[in-house]
Amino acid sequence: MTPIYLGYTFTVSPPVPATEILIAELGYAGFESFTETETGVIAYIQKEEAFPNKTLLDFESLLTDIQILKSDEFTITYTAQEIEQVNWNEEWEKNFDPIEVDGRCAVRAPFHKKTDVEFDIVIEPKMSFGTGHHETTHMMIKHLLKLDVTNKKTLDMGCGTGVLAILAEMKGAHPIDAIDIDNWCYLNSIENAERNHCEHITVYEGDVSLLKDKTYDLVIANINRNILLQDIPAYAMTLPTDGILLLSGFYTEDIALITEKCNENGLYFVGNYERNNWVACKFEKRQS
Repeated sequence: MTPIYLGYTFTVSPPVPATEILIAELGYAGFESFTETETGVIAYIQKEEAFPNKTLLDFESLLTDIQILKSDEFTITYTAQEIEQVNWNEEWEKNFDPIEVDGRCAVRAPFHKKTDVEFDIVIEPKMSFGTGHHETTHMMIKHLLKLDVTNKKTLDMGCGTGVLAILAEMKGAHPIDAIDIDNWCYLNSIENAERNHCEHITVYEGDVSLLKDKTYDLVIANINRNILLQDIPAYAMTLPTDGILLLSGFYTEDIALITEKCNENGLYFVGNYERNNWVACKFEKRQS
């Protein structure tokens, strides 16, 4: 039986950064693939997996938990239709271009030509977040390129595709834990770690509760502001004096709030990168 998909066509204004946020939230809601357009994005999900034996009119509840649709900062409208067949590989190949960061790290798909860089990462993202195209992943790569992570025990929290854990291993970090609450991301990170011949990455499905009694020299967390504010105390508990915490997934105006929470837990601001109002900050654990 040919699967029937629902295709939601979203018109987003302004498109940056709203489209990327929308894609991330839709991914967590179960949408399987995305095609970015000049005005927004088309998102796809299997009809039977979403709501068996229900009509298109019942699918409005799919979007109940998509918070950006309720934001006053953006205008987002959408239409929906049933689609009998989607060639995911073809759609994905049309919309995923390789990227290069600081002339040292390339993130590409298996069908892209290998480039002559120090760190060549091959990612097949499927529906997981983290190809390097989004500002937050791009800036976290920049932070990692600047750090000496040799022999550093590392955590990639909210690992998505596993791209940051993979880069950390390529730069000499080990052992590495990669954790994501989403099953798709968990499975995709395992696949991508194997694809890049990584031997020191262990992937877990779960949340911050997995960090009990764990210790790390470096913690990487690219999630979102509210989750970070909730979990920073747990990250701090895993780090020794001089341990490093890299945080992203929030905006420039959130730096003060994030820094305040870090300071409460013995973590102090070192510096940050900024890209299209997104930021990635570096903090260091210090003795109180």
